[in-house]
Amino acid sequence: MPTAREALLDAALTALARHPWSAVRMADLAVAARVSRQTLYNEFGSKEGLARALVRQEADAYLDGVRKLLAAPEPPARTLAAVAEWTVVRAGDRPILRALLTGAWTEGLPRPRPARPGAPPAPVPAQRRADAGPPAPGELLATTARCAGERWEAGCELALRLAVSHVVAPALPPEGQWAEPDSWRPMTPAMTRQIETILSVETTSPRKSMP
Repeated sequence: MPTAREALLDAALTALARHPWSAVRMADLAVAARVSRQTLYNEFGSKEGLARALVRQEADAYLDGVRKLLAAPEPPARTLAAVAEWTVVRAGDRPILRALLTGAWTEGLPRPRPARPGAPPAPVPAQRRADAGPPAPGELLATTARCAGERWEAGCELALRLAVSHVVAPALPPEGQWAEPDSWRPMTPAMTRQIETILSVETTSPRKSMP
């Protein structure tokens, strides 16, 4: 039997699959989870708190999956390949995780900030952890790589970076046509801005040309 918090997070994920985050209503989530609105606010404090909890849950579920794969009695190379495959497949199905790994947040997703400095801590321990804010992409990758232990950490990080590169720009299908959903495209606006910044720096250098 799921707890009220688990039911609310599940209801939020279900709603997010159908609507952009801005259109998700707290009252509707309480009804879907069969709890009172007061219970919802007791758990998360606000919609922003719920967003932080959703993102934290995605990161934790991903890390739990990585730990289980690394604990399997398999050769290291096979284990690290499994971690890379898990990363690609999981990110393909979970938009929030994809955003966590790449830093490319679409408008329809919750993109929470840490709780306001000086705000009273949440009464729920799990929410206090969520209120610290989501990990940055580099932080999440580093945390994931450390799960492999000191001996295999570097290899795990390499496998993860290869996996994330595939998440950012998947290989073309045999027929050569993209089949990505409208809510996500391999070249995101954030990535485009980064590329434009790099080109701007290069073209304003004394050489005025690419090396």
